[in-house]
Amino acid sequence: MNNNKGKILLVDDEANTLKVLSAILKKSGYDVHTSRTAEEAMDRVSRLNLDTVITDYRLPGMSGAELLDAMKEKGYRIPVVMLTAYGTIEKAVDAMRRGAFNYLTKPVNPDELLTVTREAVEKHRLMLENISLKSQLKERNSFKNIIGKSHVMQDIFNLIETVSKSNSNVMIIGESGTGKELVARAIHYESLRANGSFIPIDCAALPEELLESELFGHEKGSFTGAYEQKTGQIELANGGTVFLDEIGELSLNIQKKFLRFLQEREILRVGGKHRIKVDVRIIAATNRDLESEIKKGNFREDLFYRLNVVTIHVPPLRERKEDIPLLAGHFLNKFNKANNRAITALDSEVMRAFMDYDWPGNVRELENVIERAVVLCPADVITMKYLPRSIREMHSVEKGVSEALNLIETEKKLLLGALERTSWNQTKAAEVLGISRKQLRTKMKHHGLLPE
Repeated sequence: MNNNKGKILLVDDEANTLKVLSAILKKSGYDVHTSRTAEEAMDRVSRLNLDTVITDYRLPGMSGAELLDAMKEKGYRIPVVMLTAYGTIEKAVDAMRRGAFNYLTKPVNPDELLTVTREAVEKHRLMLENISLKSQLKERNSFKNIIGKSHVMQDIFNLIETVSKSNSNVMIIGESGTGKELVARAIHYESLRANGSFIPIDCAALPEELLESELFGHEKGSFTGAYEQKTGQIELANGGTVFLDEIGELSLNIQKKFLRFLQEREILRVGGKHRIKVDVRIIAATNRDLESEIKKGNFREDLFYRLNVVTIHVPPLRERKEDIPLLAGHFLNKFNKANNRAITALDSEVMRAFMDYDWPGNVRELENVIERAVVLCPADVITMKYLPRSIREMHSVEKGVSEALNLIETEKKLLLGALERTSWNQTKAAEVLGISRKQLRTKMKHHGLLPE
């Protein structure tokens, strides 16, 4: 017998009713528990991981309706099916008003019992799945998961917390790959709009005519190829957040229409005649200097100030290198899990190379480098061999320069040591060093040690 269909609690003071209904449900594969009173049922609800409660309306002591109320008051979100005597429709109406999932009349039809039970269990499991997914989504995009221990990132975390409590528009500025969308998601999922949609739109990815339709939607027949009505992304995000990435790529025509939307909070579909009220928060991002673009006439100043209520500047990785070890460790764990690997660490020289490198692709580039290394490296420790050539060559140059500087500094120390021990007698110092006096003077000149 398959007992994985769901866990059911039957509540009825009639032993025969419990016996008959239990038999029907058990035969269909349900795990069935029974109670004779609502008080006993509440104890079972607190101890068992139930999918559905099926209870008689009339019970000795606390009624089935009062059991439903008590479960709601305790925060249990388990579907409750109410059993009522045939013809007492007012009891069924009362049960539904109190929040019952459904009701069945006695004597219970077995087919109806199985149908309603299946629907109740499915509803409960779907609800649990949605709660789990939302929890995971919130946790995954929480600002606390934006990796960074540097002072500048801690300041950003604090700013995200503050901004999340408002509905003001936000402008996120930073180079490509710095994590601007991650910051935008953190703001959304920490805000009161967290249960609404977060819709990202890449303003650089679509030509003007398609971008307008993507943003505002269009009516059927409004242009060639518009075979049916389309709801725009802004309208779909009603109650949530729209993230406009690379806002600096908007044409002046789209900027004008978007400004009107920000002023009136209404959209007009392409080819449409009726304006639609929309409640969304706008978070925009750019890697451009928009104030410079305003001076060039490429971006509207009034739109800039509408969008730029709060500014968050995400620094490039080269300006927060103290975060690199933390980020590298995070990505190593991430791609170990994704690829079923158990790489334990990065070689110390790899970490030095990471610290020397300027990361033009920022955090996104570092993530890509770690993923590549995890896939290619057969050993427990990632070595230089598994880094891209650009990083290896840069590190080789930096290493060579460093070694050369160390040699120069070492040579200068040796010269000074010999000269000081011989009271700056150049002939004797040359003998100590095993070189000619002429070689000594050449080296002294090179290191600025010859008296003027």
